[in-house]
Parts: sequence; structure tokens; C-alpha cells
Amino acid sequence: MKIESIELREIRMQLKSPFETSFGTTLNRRILEVEIIADGVRGWGEVTAGETPAYNSETTDTAWHVISDFIAPSLIGKTLSKASDIPALVSPIRGHEMAKSALENALWDIEAQMKGLPLWKLLGGSIQEIACGVSLGIRENPASLVKKVEEELRSGYQRIKLKIKPGKDLDYVAAVRKEYPNILLSVDANSAYTLDDATHLKKLDDFKLLMMEQPLNWDDIYAHSKLQAQMQTAICLDECIHNTRQALTAIELKACRIINIKLGRVSGHTEARELQDACRQRNIPVWCGGMLEAGIGRAHNIAMSTLPGFTLPGDVSASRRYWTEDIIEPAVEVSAKGTIQVPQTPGLGYAVKRDLIEKLTVRRNRWSAQQAAH
Repeated sequence: MKIESIELREIRMQLKSPFETSFGTTLNRRILEVEIIADGVRGWGEVTAGETPAYNSETTDTAWHVISDFIAPSLIGKTLSKASDIPALVSPIRGHEMAKSALENALWDIEAQMKGLPLWKLLGGSIQEIACGVSLGIRENPASLVKKVEEELRSGYQRIKLKIKPGKDLDYVAAVRKEYPNILLSVDANSAYTLDDATHLKKLDDFKLLMMEQPLNWDDIYAHSKLQAQMQTAICLDECIHNTRQALTAIELKACRIINIKLGRVSGHTEARELQDACRQRNIPVWCGGMLEAGIGRAHNIAMSTLPGFTLPGDVSASRRYWTEDIIEPAVEVSAKGTIQVPQTPGLGYAVKRDLIEKLTVRRNRWSAQQAAH
């Protein structure tokens, strides 16, 4: 695959409703989309970074800078044998996993099309109908949260995840568990607590949760091992796991019993495949986390979720939960039993709405092998 051109663009989209976590509220999304042409075939990837450095150190603007000044110029004109060659080519750039992921994933899309395979098959996926959960932002009061949970359960979602933070945790979880004693329920703290809160967090054991996600510092593994030893509830790590090495460290330290894999956070499909396989060999369940993606990022998440290690319902939910109109067609839909059918056509399996993307684009940058030659 010879990389003939790379186009980076920022699009702006508004969520249907604000989404609140422990580190802020999001309504307006600034999303970077990458389109690559290699051997005449077009592939798409999405940067899943947020607008601010709250979830991790990457942002829409840092990704624009790193792709524009370092990644795209280094890749244009290169000939690859396969998409999984990309990690070695961008390894001189430390970190910036979400920026790297968008370009690598676009090339996976291209490779799948060239081989006439759905992306999930090229990745080695085996699940043709993925189980879906839903992530609910922090609400104004427990009653409002219970009402929202009712709506999502009616839509068929198999697992409900509640965002929590100090002051909006036990009462909220208790209200949901009282109303729905048997549903698959988890919580996500997004690093809102410290080890000093262990006694408080242990009270969550009363609610028979599937997991508690990343309760302590975003870059910590060791303190989580101290907390997990005190709790019955399984800890799931998210923000602090950027690669397979860190996942193996967490498993060895018994810092968690579950790991969330976000495609952007681990730098793309190549590392995600390795990470889920390492966890599967050690009987650690993994699942696909979400980053308020538009359709391109969501389609890549669906493909990743077909890998055999993904045994728990992920955060891949329907397009209509987030967007009035998504940038792919058909829109991602969730069945009444809480599943998504995996597409069977080559590549991503979804068509990109170029006209809509053009309408939403606020800036762009383009590189071509022809220009580079001059």
C-alpha cells in the first residue's frame, strides 16, 4: 500500500444532550477525521481526543499539531505491506496515541477493502453480533437518573454504566439498584477519588456491581492494587492502560479484574488486538469503551468489539443516542435485545457521508505524495 494522500479535517457536531462526567460536561464536539488514499483506495479514521486535556493529555488541537507536523509528513509517500506496519513507523513519537490511532485505523480500513474483507474479519474477529451497554452521564438527582435508566432499558441495552463522583455516587447507585435489582450495572468514576476514600468506596460492594471503573488517579496502577485488595467489586482500569505492557503490569499487581480497551487510547487496532489477546490468555475480560465518537470512530469500535477477548457489553451504542444525524450510513442501530449486527461489506462496512462531512468541516490540511516529491 503506497500512501498517496492524507487529508485531516476538523468537523463540529453537537450532542443531542449534554454529557456530564466527573471532569466536566460536553455538548459541542470538535472531532478530527482522517482520510487516506493508498493505491487508489480511500480509508477513514477518527481522532477520539476530547476538546480539553481532561480525560488524558491529548486534545483536538494537540492531535492536529502532532498529525500535521510529525505523523502525516513522515508517512506520506511510504509503501507498507500491511496496516500493522504503522506502529513501528511512528514509534519515534512518544505518546499521542489518539493521533496515531486515526491514521493507523484508516489504513486498516484500506487494507480490508483491498482484500475484499470486512474490517472485523481482517482483524481476526469472530463475534457477528456484539452486545451493547450504555454509559449515562451524571444527572441532577437520583430520580432523574432512574428515569433515564428506564428509557435505556426499554431500548434494549444489556448493561447500564453510571458516571459517579464524590457527592453524586451512593445515593444515585442505590436508587437505580432499588428500582432494578437484577440488571447488569456498573459505575465509572473517571479518577474522581483517592485511596483515602477506600472506606467510602467499599460501600459500593452492597450493590452487586459488575465493576467500578478507574476510581483512582488517571495515571496510577499501584494504588488501584491496594484498593482492589479491599473490595469485592471488580475494579476495571481505563485511563492508565495505554498498551499491553501496562495491562500486564496491572494484572500482575492484581490492580484490576477487568480492562476497558479504547481504540484511541491504545493507539489503534494493532495494539488493541495484542492487548485483548494477552488479557484473554489470563482470563481477564475486556470490553470496548466509548469517547463520544462520531460514526467513523463508532464503526471502528464495532470492528474491534468482534475480537474474542471482548466478552462484556461495551459502550458502543446507537448513533441516535448522540447525534441528530451521524456522518455514516446506515446509522449504527441497536436491536431490541441490545445488540449490533456486524456489517458484512468490505472495509468499515459503513458509507461515509461526504456531503455532510464537507458541511461540518471548519478546517483541513492535506498532504500528497506528488507534492512531497517536489
